[in-house]
Amino acid sequence: MQAFDLYAILPELVLLIVTCLLLVLSVYVRENPSSTPRVEQDVFHTPRGVGFVYFFSIILLAYLIFLFVGRMGDVSLVAMNGLFQSDPFSNLLKACSCGAVLVSLIYSKKYLQDRGMFRPDFIVLALLALLGQMVLISGANLLTLYLGLELMALPMYALVAMRHSSEKSVEAAIKYFILGALASGFLLYGMSMLYGVTGSLDLIEIFKIVADPRINHLVMAFGLVFIVAGLAFKLGVVPFHMWVPDVYQGAPTAVTLMIAAAPKLAAFALLFRLLVNTLLPLLGDWQPMLVLLAVLSLVVGNVTAIAQTNIKRMLAYSAIAQMGFVLLGMLSVFDDHAFSASMFYAITYVLTTLGTFGLLMILSRKGYDCETLDGLKGLNKTHPWFAFIGLVMMFSLAGIPPTVGFAAKLGVLEALVDAEHTFLAVIAVLASLVGAFYYLRVVKVMYFDQPDHEITVTGSGFAKGILGLNSILVLVIGIVPAGLMSLCLDAMRRTLLGS
Repeated sequence: MQAFDLYAILPELVLLIVTCLLLVLSVYVRENPSSTPRVEQDVFHTPRGVGFVYFFSIILLAYLIFLFVGRMGDVSLVAMNGLFQSDPFSNLLKACSCGAVLVSLIYSKKYLQDRGMFRPDFIVLALLALLGQMVLISGANLLTLYLGLELMALPMYALVAMRHSSEKSVEAAIKYFILGALASGFLLYGMSMLYGVTGSLDLIEIFKIVADPRINHLVMAFGLVFIVAGLAFKLGVVPFHMWVPDVYQGAPTAVTLMIAAAPKLAAFALLFRLLVNTLLPLLGDWQPMLVLLAVLSLVVGNVTAIAQTNIKRMLAYSAIAQMGFVLLGMLSVFDDHAFSASMFYAITYVLTTLGTFGLLMILSRKGYDCETLDGLKGLNKTHPWFAFIGLVMMFSLAGIPPTVGFAAKLGVLEALVDAEHTFLAVIAVLASLVGAFYYLRVVKVMYFDQPDHEITVTGSGFAKGILGLNSILVLVIGIVPAGLMSLCLDAMRRTLLGS
């Protein structure tokens, strides 16, 4: 191992070592018994050491964010004998992923305490899932990509099932595990066929071999179908979306946020690494598949969401439609503006998702989860500030100016028009109009319906402050999107040139 190898994987090493140490040290750290709240049935106390683990996890994540932001000016390098790559693309996505997990933990603390889930193992599993996302984002080899994918998925299965007293959570975990294993099998089988044709696991080497017209195109096409199917499962797009609504609804809201936010960035990175960095010569084979997946996701996701009264289930179908937009941005493969628009869309969608689920957790309390439209009735009459935050998040998801969702959708639509995919742009606009109905329905419930129950706001002042900052960012980036857009464009250009 050379010095630059160690430099490249240093953040992942720090995350892994500190996470394992926090789990072990939590057993030996004593906390003030008077400050440990009781939970649900008033039988169990918050486990010893959880406050210690939580505090140092927040510090660790903040350190990693600054570390990755500082590395964004570095040149692209491939380390660990071609297994791992560090480039501006990966550093930006890793910084955003660490930020998403950091904010998720801040929002989740009170929610987890009230349900007896604020335990060291919850935090450690979240950090291990983040480690898998970081490995996946920087994968330069089929083996690294698959290991990162599994390291991200396995802790998520455990997180969904952590509230084992809930039948819904256990059912959601079983569905998530079975369908996730099926998706991993699809992806692994496609990778094995790719290896069988090219004789290599290295992404750069595969790119060179695939460009040779003498390869067995039929076997490559079959392998590509399995790879795209596996990617579609992980993104949760139609027709591989069946796990998304059940898992979103069945998992505790804190876990749903862990699934809905940072993993989307890792899935986008996997899509980019495999299709653009590796299989670009097979553009004529995988581009029509992405078109079909994107259109189906936009139509099915938005139309089905109209019938939902459970907010988490509605947001699940919304996520399916939003991933359709991300796929549309990947169609203009010879335009780095299109790639950066898709990347910008993924990052800003995660930002909006954090605020949306953060609001749901702050409106939940011990023994009650804010999951239905009825739970938001008359929110403006009792808590106008939080109603405004909900309005900003719904407007952003719907793509209404001046929120960041409008800038993100506009960027993808411009890329489609520039690539002469005008018909797809029209379909995307029409699907967004359908989606605006159920987003605005939430606003109508908050502002115009009469409250039929007591609405209680929980959570620490710090969590509420972060939620307010989240909503302000959604507005500010929507009004002035040039900074983040140029950051995404610069990262994408330098990565493509480096590869």
